[in-house]
Amino acid sequence: MSRRIYNFSAGPAVLPVEVLEKAQSEMLSINGIGMGVMEISHRSKHFEPILEGAIGGIRELLGVPENYKILFLQGGASLQFSMIPLNFLGKNETADYIITGAWGKKALKEAKRCGDANVIFSTANENFKSVPTQEELNFSQNANYVHYTSNETIEGVEFKYDLDGTGIPVVCDASSNILSKPIDVEKHALIYAGAQKNIGPSGVTLVIIRDDLLERVPAGQHSMLDYRALAEHNSMLNTPNTWGIYIINLVCEHIKKHGGLVEMEKKNEEKAKVLYNAIDASDGFYRGHAEKSARSLMNVTFRLPSEDLEKRFVSEATAQGLDGLKGHRSVGGIRASIYNAFPKQGVEKLVELVKEFAQENG
Repeated sequence: MSRRIYNFSAGPAVLPVEVLEKAQSEMLSINGIGMGVMEISHRSKHFEPILEGAIGGIRELLGVPENYKILFLQGGASLQFSMIPLNFLGKNETADYIITGAWGKKALKEAKRCGDANVIFSTANENFKSVPTQEELNFSQNANYVHYTSNETIEGVEFKYDLDGTGIPVVCDASSNILSKPIDVEKHALIYAGAQKNIGPSGVTLVIIRDDLLERVPAGQHSMLDYRALAEHNSMLNTPNTWGIYIINLVCEHIKKHGGLVEMEKKNEEKAKVLYNAIDASDGFYRGHAEKSARSLMNVTFRLPSEDLEKRFVSEATAQGLDGLKGHRSVGGIRASIYNAFPKQGVEKLVELVKEFAQENG
C-alpha cells in the first residue's frame, strides 16, 4: 500500500482504514459468492442483508425509534433542499428557516420556490460566526416545519443542542456532524445527511423521517421525489447506490466496535481541543472564525494575517502530507476537517506546523 497522507478534506472525506481494508478484501468476491458488491443485484438475496445491516446500524447508533423510516437516497443534501419543500410546503403555506451559514442559505433558496420560507433567525450580518440559543428563536404559529443546519462546514459553526420546535416539526441538515455524537432523534421530524463526511462515501444521502410526516406527502407527487413511495419501497424505488450502502454498513459496524457515538464524541472533542488551543495560543497570528461557543468539532476554520501567508501555509502543509486545508473558495482562509475517521496524530502533526509557521512568520 502506498503511503497514506492526512486528509483534511471537507468531503468526500477520510474513511476508517479498517473499513477500507475490509472493502478491499471483498472487492472481487463478497462472502465467497464470486462477485463483488458493485456487481450483484440490489434485489438479490446477497444484497438484502447488506441493506438491512446498514438500516439496523443507523437505527442502533442513533437510537432511532420504530416510528421513523431510514432511507438511503441519491442527489445529496442539495436535492433534499428541494424535496423537503416540494413535499411539505405549499404555495400559501409557511416554513421557518434558521440561517447560520452557506448551506442554510442554499436550502432557503430552494424553499422559496415552493412557498413562504420565513427566516426567523440569521447570523449573516456577523458573517456567520455563531448560532442562536433556543431562547432566541421565535417560530411562526402556522409554520409547517422549521429547518436548521446543525453544522456548517464552510464557516465552521455548530449547534451544541438539538433544536426543539415546541410542537412544530423540526427538519435538520446534519450532513457534516451526524454520527459524530449522540443526538435526540425524537426532537426531529426529518433528519437528512450527505454520507461523505462521517457515514460513508459520496453518492448516498441518509434520510430519517417520522411516519406522520410521510402521511403529509401530497398526492400525485413525482415518484422519485415522493418520500412515501421511497419508504414503501425501502429505498429501492430504483437501483440504489449499492456500494455506498455497503460501506455505510461497514462504517456502522466500525463505530459500534469502537465504542459507539459516546466514544466518537469524546474523541472528536479531544481532537478539536488540541487544534483550537494552538490557535488561541498564537497571540493573534491565527484567528478562529467561529465564536468559541459555536466552534465546530468537525470543521476548524481560521485565518492568518494575510492571504499570501495562507497560501504559503497550505503549500507547506501539503508538502508535509497534510492535504485539503485550503478554505472553501467562497470564504478563503484555512479549514481543517477532522471527522470521526480522522486520526488524532494528524491533528497533532498539524499543530506542530501551526506553531512552527507562526514562529517563522509572526
